[in-house]
This record gives sequence, C-alpha cells and structure tokens, in this order.
Amino acid sequence: MRRVRMYLVIFLSLFVLGLIVKTYYDTNVFKVEGLEITTSKLEMDQSFTVLQLTDLHNKQFGDHNEKLLHKIEELDADVIVITGDLIDRRTDSLQFVFDFAEKLTAINSSVYFVSGNHEWENSKRESFFQGLADKGIQLIDNQNLSIEIENITFQLAGVGDPSTKHDNIEGAMDGLNVDDVTFLLSHAPDLSRTDYPEPIDLVLSGHTHGGQIRLPLIGAIVAPDQGFFPKYDQGIFDLNERQQLYIDSGLGTSLIDVRMFNQSQMTLITVKGVGK
Repeated sequence: MRRVRMYLVIFLSLFVLGLIVKTYYDTNVFKVEGLEITTSKLEMDQSFTVLQLTDLHNKQFGDHNEKLLHKIEELDADVIVITGDLIDRRTDSLQFVFDFAEKLTAINSSVYFVSGNHEWENSKRESFFQGLADKGIQLIDNQNLSIEIENITFQLAGVGDPSTKHDNIEGAMDGLNVDDVTFLLSHAPDLSRTDYPEPIDLVLSGHTHGGQIRLPLIGAIVAPDQGFFPKYDQGIFDLNERQQLYIDSGLGTSLIDVRMFNQSQMTLITVKGVGK
C-alpha cells in the first residue's frame, strides 16, 4: 500500500509539473498558424499573403517584442492586419505599443488596424489611435480601401468593435467592388450575422482568445459575449455557401496571464486563385 501511495504521489507530481510547463509554454511561446483560402476571383497563378495579429494586450515575446518582430519579418507577408486589442483597458503608458508600431511599419508599410473593446474602454484611446496613425498604421474602422499587390486588386474593409457597438457595416461596405477578393476586419465576431453583404469573402476576427483556457476533447470553456462552451471560439467557420469567418485565438491574455492547451499565435493567410 505504501508503494502504491508513493507511485501515486510521483504520478500526480509529474502531472502537475507537466501542466505547469505546458501552461507556461502556451502563454509565452507563440506559433504561426497557417490558413489557406481559395477563390475563383483570382486566376490559378495568382496569390498573396495576409498576416493577422490580434489581442496582443501589451504582451512581450522577448525584449521589446524582438522575437515576435523577427518572426513577422521572416514571414514577409504582403499585408499585415491587426484585429484589435493591441493594448489593455488598464494600459496607462502607450510608449510600448508605439515602439512596437514603429518597428512593425519599418518591416512592412502595409499595416491596417481595427479597434477592439479594450481600446474603447481605455481612457487614452484617442491618443492611442493618433499615435498609431503617426507611426504609419492605418485605422480602417467603418471604411474600406483597395490594395494593389503586383497584378492583384485586393479589398480590405473594417468595422469598429461590434461588442462595444462601434461598428457601422454600411460605412465599411461603401463603394466595394463585388469582383475583387474582399476581407472584412472585425475585432469581435458579430454573432448576429451569418450573412454579410455580397462583396465580403472572409471575416477576420479575434476577441475570444480561443477561450484562453481550453480542455482536451472539450475545447474552450468560456468566451466573451458567448458564455460557456462557445460555438465561435477559434478557427474557420462557414457562415454560408460564399462566406467564411476566421477567428484567431490571439497572442496575449486578459484577466489572468494564463493560456492552457491554447498556444499564443498569429496567422499567416495565403489566398490562392482557382481560376475565374
């Protein structure tokens, strides 16, 4: 009996230690998730890449985010999009995020941003938005733009954070061409929609943190705006026959600085044509 107890104590100790190591790794070591999107709006030999960052919440990977910035430079995406919550609602000093923005735009001049709930809940939001603009990051809340990538025309639309009711889908859609590949940036997935206006092919969101804490075989325990065991937690979802929603589980944390079975990540999206 004493030997059984000893083995049980050893097993439990190793289990707890493994859980601690796994949690630390998931929280502090990021990965690059890959996502491939095919479209008939491009010819078969046409493609481009979009790197999505979301929910950084002032998290640092290496001194001054050197590890994160090095990987971003290495990936060399055509366009970088940030789907909100670069800062936390409690963020007091903005210097960290401005330094990050400056280094990011030095790597890639095509960086676009939509606001998240934490930006709107921060008293320094106006200084934050202006500071990003000064560093070369373009805020596209409730508007859109056309991007030329070699011989490809790509449309990018954005809405202000839906969870804090700063979104205006009509403004975001104004003037879009239905024939061009079009992504919509929306920090929080708009749970009231399973059908977007015709130009939209893919919606890119964050906000959920993938549940932040997940359990094997069960998935996310809870997500903001969805409660327990959320349907739209992370990954790709078919909204209808022509539109998809992708939710990146993000890089940072909120409330508690812990991720479990849900590694910090950013997503490299490759868009490939299948012929018109």
